[in-house]
Amino acid sequence: MRALLCVIVLSAGTILQPALAADSPLPSSKADSVGISGERLDSLRQGMQSLVDQGRLAGVVTMVARHGKVVEFDATGKRDVAANLPMRKDSIFRIYSMTKPITGVAMMMLFEEGKWQLDDPVAKYIPEFANLRVYGTDAAGNLMLKEQTHPVTMRELMSHTGGFTYGFFSNTPVDKLLREADVLNVGITLEEMVKRIAKLPLNTQPGSEWHYSVSVDIQSYIVQKLSGMPFAEFYDYGADGRLQVYKGALNHDFTAKPALSSGGGGLVSTATDYMRFCQMLLNGGKLQGVRLLGPLTVELMRTNVLPPSMPIFVPGAGFGLDFAVYTDAGAAGGYYGKGTYWWGGAAGTWFWIDPVEDLIVIGMIQQVAGTGAAAVMGVPDVRGLSHAYVYQAVVEPGS
Repeated sequence: MRALLCVIVLSAGTILQPALAADSPLPSSKADSVGISGERLDSLRQGMQSLVDQGRLAGVVTMVARHGKVVEFDATGKRDVAANLPMRKDSIFRIYSMTKPITGVAMMMLFEEGKWQLDDPVAKYIPEFANLRVYGTDAAGNLMLKEQTHPVTMRELMSHTGGFTYGFFSNTPVDKLLREADVLNVGITLEEMVKRIAKLPLNTQPGSEWHYSVSVDIQSYIVQKLSGMPFAEFYDYGADGRLQVYKGALNHDFTAKPALSSGGGGLVSTATDYMRFCQMLLNGGKLQGVRLLGPLTVELMRTNVLPPSMPIFVPGAGFGLDFAVYTDAGAAGGYYGKGTYWWGGAAGTWFWIDPVEDLIVIGMIQQVAGTGAAAVMGVPDVRGLSHAYVYQAVVEPGS
């Protein structure tokens, strides 16, 4: 994929230990030299260590950068509880939906080449989608497929407003159909995934609501098609609240290359490699002398495309092109600079990029929420805690 991801994030066929060495180290400095109190920032390390000591996290890696310099990088706990192996700074994590912004960058590289436009119908690139219908029922509750009010556009595909759903994060009748069709089976190809999706109805009318979906997996097929190139053990809580190895459907052998190159959730990464990706974006599309995107393209990606009447699941946030974007800092929690963009992964990884404070924060864990009584306990709010720990340490403005 234009050599984009091979230098930034490792593919899902990578051996999980150890990480490959970076071509060149990321610049680092003392926190106090970039307007962050090192003493106050230590609360991030202490807070994560406390969660490990309480048995609420198996292990965690955190990384903070400001003004292009890494000012905090810490690993604590275990990467393998059963084998008593310590977490390492170069441990590789399944990043699940943090794959999505990377696929978005690949899409926008093709956008800059003139391969597609935001308001193009998706069916222009996936003819199988030309006759999509929308799920509905008649007065008697019988299935009645409706015509689309308009064809799904590329803009809608990249902002989760195209009418698709995921099969996992909600439980509509169409979610059930996606699960039955097994559209994200790692043993099928992207071509087969598209064929299966094309046989199913949309969950809602295109452009009518924001609904988390398989949209970015569909994008990986488009990237593969337009570029002419292939799109190239974590923990759960048991019923007693203790950590255990997760055996669910989201987990499989990531040392073997899957048939399905999932642009929505198929990559693994180290914290350092993902920091490289984020720093490239914060730099306006350039990292260490290599430009992948133009600054205006990055700005387009992190611009909210949703109307005020179409909220996502987080207060104060909208959605750009494969990123969530904070539009109201007060509603979002009061800290973020305007236009902060972010996302996370199903196994607990998280990141955000604050262009106002010139700040990047990355956190890597491998845990899911569990079921039954354990779900009440759940994964601790590492994302919210890290927001507080980091921003209270900022003592000078970003610019």
